Amino acid sequence: MKRYTTLFPALLTVTSMMFLTSCESDDDQAPVPADYTLTVENVLDAKPLVQSGTFENTGDLPVYLPGESFSFRFSAGKGQALSFATMYGWSNDLFFAPENPGIALYDNEGTPVEGDVSGQVRLWDNGTRINQAPGPDVTHPGTVESTPQNIVEITGMDAQGNAYVPASDLMKVELHYEGNAVFTITVTNTSGDTANPTPFSPGVWAVSYIVGGDLLDDAPLYKSGMAAVNGITNIAEAGDNSVLSAYIGERTGIFTPLSPVLVVIYNGITNPVYQLDEPDPGHGLSKLAQTGDASDLAGYLQGMEGIKSVYVLPAEDTEVLVPRIDGTPGSKVSQVLSVSDGDKIAIATMYGFSNDWFFATRGEIDATQTGSISSHTGLFNNGTAVDQYPGAGIAQVNLGGMIVPENQPVSEVPNPNAFTTLPAVDQIIKVTIE
Repeated sequence: MKRYTTLFPALLTVTSMMFLTSCESDDDQAPVPADYTLTVENVLDAKPLVQSGTFENTGDLPVYLPGESFSFRFSAGKGQALSFATMYGWSNDLFFAPENPGIALYDNEGTPVEGDVSGQVRLWDNGTRINQAPGPDVTHPGTVESTPQNIVEITGMDAQGNAYVPASDLMKVELHYEGNAVFTITVTNTSGDTANPTPFSPGVWAVSYIVGGDLLDDAPLYKSGMAAVNGITNIAEAGDNSVLSAYIGERTGIFTPLSPVLVVIYNGITNPVYQLDEPDPGHGLSKLAQTGDASDLAGYLQGMEGIKSVYVLPAEDTEVLVPRIDGTPGSKVSQVLSVSDGDKIAIATMYGFSNDWFFATRGEIDATQTGSISSHTGLFNNGTAVDQYPGAGIAQVNLGGMIVPENQPVSEVPNPNAFTTLPAVDQIIKVTIE
């Protein structure tokens, strides 16, 4: 914990005079400080997948016949990967998918990958049906495996002796980088002139969050060498993407830490942290909003008239406040505050997986009130860095990116916004005074 406190000689003089006066009259007394405890907690129910979706032909048939293709857009940062799954339609339980963790989207230097990435796709046997010779005469759903087998890759021939050309001959997969961490993938059914013509079924896709260089879910759709679960069987046997879509949909959403929390006690001035609809004044708020480092702003505020106390509160062990993960409570920080009537409180903390978003109290908040003040907290855009999909951007500092500057006034982040729909603010950050 780091505390900055400013003492004003003039204020001490006034206080002394008030004390002397109070000896003569009880009608004019100095405010009596009292101790309150501020607690800030990351209460976000974190999700491991930053994005996911489905694809299905909108023509006469929901499948993609030879010669047809589908495309979808998504965002991703360095180290993130794209996984998708679609049925080899003229089979009993085969499906196409990239080998886990998915299609690599950046090279080792961090340059976005473009062009043909078909070689990263594989053909898999789901292990739940006995394979017949692939083709239009396959019986669906077919004979159940007496003992379900684990998911295995088919490399040339399945367990029943049926032959297959490489997956990269059956589908062409192309990446196009649109800029600002946005990609488009196009998958074309090229199986028509091969020994294994087949339609592709409706399918699903997903991108995992990456934290500390590791993907939160490096096998979001299936696991090679393991029994099929969570709905991949429905795709592999019947081309039904609804079950797996529902599963990954529940696992898709928001994951973000909060930076060490800046707390300011002030009196007689307006909110010293930010002003809505005005540009960042350049005293350190942009550094907090872009990197989570509140030290510059705390140092600046220390010398301001009207500032009584400034604190920067890091979480124990982790520094940042991590969210709830698989039922484990998120991080919280607390601070005892000595405040008097008329004192106001302001807090600020970075939405860690963003370019320059920060949570902060709105307006003038009475520092002596008790209970939750979460409803007085909002999410703001600092306006000093170009925005990208939160948790999937190439210019987000906490994901190893380089800031792309812009110059816009501070504004409240809309919800839904251009990228996603966020939980309510009080479902991400909880602020209480007791």
